[in-house]
Amino acid sequence: MKKRLAAALAVAAMLSTAGCGDSRAHTQAVYMLVDTSGTYAKQVNKAAKIVSYLLATLNPGDSLAVAKVASRSFTEKDIVAKATFDDRPSRATLQKRAFKAKIDAFARHTEGSAHTDITGGLLQGAEYLNETHAGIKTIVIFSDMEEDLDRGAVRDFPIKLTGIRVVALNVTKLGTDNADPRRYLNRLAHWEARVRKAGASDWVVINDLDDHLDRILDSR
Repeated sequence: MKKRLAAALAVAAMLSTAGCGDSRAHTQAVYMLVDTSGTYAKQVNKAAKIVSYLLATLNPGDSLAVAKVASRSFTEKDIVAKATFDDRPSRATLQKRAFKAKIDAFARHTEGSAHTDITGGLLQGAEYLNETHAGIKTIVIFSDMEEDLDRGAVRDFPIKLTGIRVVALNVTKLGTDNADPRRYLNRLAHWEARVRKAGASDWVVINDLDDHLDRILDSR
């Protein structure tokens, strides 16, 4: 009898431990990178609308962070706002209001950066997402995807994005792309190849922000 009781307690403990480990398996974590270089800084208001959509869509337990892509972006100093939303609806609502206020202030007072360190932003984003232990992890890049590194910035090395979805938003065409469309297509192909080689679970490009915002988040 004692042996059966001990076995039952052991099974219950195992199930309890498994349940705790799986508690965030269905949560989402999103890290959004906002390009602030050159003329792209003028589109930050459009990025702020994307953040408003994410705030309205993400659920309790989900996480969101927004960071700017600057000259060197592998730093927490470039994170504009971040939060993991509380299970209590009233508390989550307050968190989202505070988050939106920070993004609105950022959109009003954005200072353009001289360079565009997309790789550094990806590395910082992966670090943040992995720390959340969310089951579904997504990096959103609001940029023309033209990386422009300052002197001394070393980014020509393999990166690790294992299990992370990468979504490129509003990839505007540069003036040189109009002259030679292959430049635009090659830029997208380059980044797709790089993030997939880094272990990303998916690569998505969304340029129609009016009809396809629902594709930002994983629907699983």
